[in-house]
Parts: sequence; structure tokens; C-alpha cells
Amino acid sequence: MAPGPSNVHPRVIQALIEPLVGHKDPSFLDALEQTAALLRDVFQTRNRATFALPATGGSGMEAALVNVLEPGDTVVVANAGFFAQRMVDICRRLTGINVVVVPGAWGTPVDRDLLLDAVRQHHPRAVAVVHGETSTGIEQPLESLAAACHAEDALLLVDAVATLGGVQLPVDELEVDVCFSGSQKCLSAPPGLAPISVSERAMHVIANRHTPVASWYFDLGLHVRLWDAEHAYHHTSPVLSIYALREALRLVLEEGLEARFARHCLHAAALSAGVEALGLAQFACAGYRVPSVVTIVAPPAVSARAVRGELLESLNVEISVGLGEHADSMWRVGIMGHSAQRANVLLVLAGLEAALRRQGFAPAGSGTRAAAEVYDVGA
Repeated sequence: MAPGPSNVHPRVIQALIEPLVGHKDPSFLDALEQTAALLRDVFQTRNRATFALPATGGSGMEAALVNVLEPGDTVVVANAGFFAQRMVDICRRLTGINVVVVPGAWGTPVDRDLLLDAVRQHHPRAVAVVHGETSTGIEQPLESLAAACHAEDALLLVDAVATLGGVQLPVDELEVDVCFSGSQKCLSAPPGLAPISVSERAMHVIANRHTPVASWYFDLGLHVRLWDAEHAYHHTSPVLSIYALREALRLVLEEGLEARFARHCLHAAALSAGVEALGLAQFACAGYRVPSVVTIVAPPAVSARAVRGELLESLNVEISVGLGEHADSMWRVGIMGHSAQRANVLLVLAGLEAALRRQGFAPAGSGTRAAAEVYDVGA
């Protein structure tokens, strides 16, 4: 129940032990095409350039930035969390890039007006935002943001590592230009792949660069050729990981996107109700809480690390502590994919209550009872 990796379905485990074939075997090339088609459905896009990079979610972030930016360009980054700061760090490593940071307080979204003012003032090549910030539990609103970016001839890049397959994110409807994710969170596949979808607008920018993409391995134009019907050799594909992702995507679509989004919302609401019944506060501000990650403030004098250790030792339940300065004052609980189940949520709440009592904190009420009431209403 950490915010990634999530548990995997037995069918995904079975896919991982399928017989290994070569990465140029016709059956595997068919699997690539099937996986790309499934990804388009989950991204809710018709983008031709939709595939999975052969590395973790951070590779999607780096690929998105290094492909659209070149010396002399400006990028605007909405920064209100650990992973948004990572985008800033990547951009500052690129030669000749002007990085404009629009800051926000952790636990709140970046102010939309400040973000749009920066876009209008600096006329950037790209605007980068995190849709679901796992360090804070905040969902950054994306509605009509692309239109403002495109009015300034800027591309919109979206980090959906913590949201794809669990939180509503219609890429085409929102006009997102580059959207990247990770296989191990709401999709519930093993870590090691980074699904990514790139608009025709963004591919045109990449194809008409004045300088080569700074990374050969993450040059998206080369990956498009591998995943297209041409299947031009680029790297030795992680065959079994692709099989596992394909099966995980099938499970997503068998459940149905709307039903899956509703399931994540229900379990997040139940966990939130239980947390509040215990007398605990949430870190993320109300109205902008992402369903896939619930962030909880540890009471004064309670060690978040110690409680996390107790849950792991006594119940074999993993949750995460905070990041940065919040490392020992916050818990982060994933409501993701196959892990998002009633039994798991109730187990976390029961374990949290018991661990808090051992730390000397007296819960205000029953977290499991409050969560059960949410489930009864949801049913």
C-alpha cells in the first residue's frame, strides 16, 4: 500500500513466466502493436506515438524534456512537490535552457493564474506539470491549461506517473502534448517501463529540432520507429515486461476506465474517512486530493518511520513515509491498481490505529468503522 509499486494481479504474474522469445520474433512484434493499442485506450488518445520506454517512470520524465527542449529554449515548470523539483533538476542539467520555476506550497496545487502569467510572460517552448504529486497527494488541475499553452506556441508536458489508469486523464480531450507514466503504480505492472504518449504537435517539434536530441537512448523519434509497423531495431526490448504490461492493460480495460476511476475514488474516500475518524489530518488540501495517494500528517511526538516499521513487521503491510523535510512527519498510502481493495484499506487503518496506540497517541474514534460506513454507502 505504498504509492508504488502496487501489487500485481495473478494474470500479470503468469505473463512474466511466459516462454521467452527474441525481441524480433514475429509474435513479440505483434505483442508490441497490441500493447501500443491498449495504451492508446488507457491514455484515451489517438496519438500514433504511444508506447512504453524500456526504463522506469523517471525515463519518461527525462525523455519528455530532452526531446522537446534544445539550447535557447525556455521551459516553465509548476513546482509544488518532490517530483516537480526533479523536472526542474533535469532541465537545469540541459545546456542552454532557461528554466522558469512557478513555485507552490507543498500540499497545494500551483496557482493557475501564476502559472499562466509565467507562460504569457516568458513564451516558453514547453510547460511541465505533475498531474498527481506522490510527495504531497495533490492533483494539479489540467482543464484548459493546454489551450493557454498553445496560444503561446508552447507544448504541455504532463507527469502522470501516479495517475494513469487510476485517475481520470483524457489526453486528447485535455490536449496534452507529452504525457508519461510508470508501469508500477495504478497500472499494476512490474516497475521498469514508462508508458508515454506524444501528440503530432510535439512530434513535429521534435522532428524539426535544430540540434539532435541530447540523449540517443531516449530519442522518441527512434522509439516511434521501433513501435510502428516498421519495427526498426533500437534496443533489445524487455520481452517479459512487455507481456506483463500488456496483461495489466487488458485488466484495466476489462474493468472499464470509468469503473476503475470510481473504484480508486471510493477506496481513497474510505481511507480518508478512517484517517479523520482516528483524529489525524491529511497533508493535501481539501478539493485537490488525488485519489491514488492519501497523505497523512503524523501527530506530534509520533515517529512516522517507527509506525511504518511496525506495520511492515507486524502485518507485512508497506506504506511510505514523507519525502524531504517531511520524512518523519507524514505517511503516504497508495490507492493504486490491484492494491486498491477494501480489505487492504481496512487492514492499513487497523494497523495504523494499533501502532499509534503503542506510540502513545489515543485515536479519537474507529478508523475501520468510519471506512466501512463509506463502503456501505458506496455499495
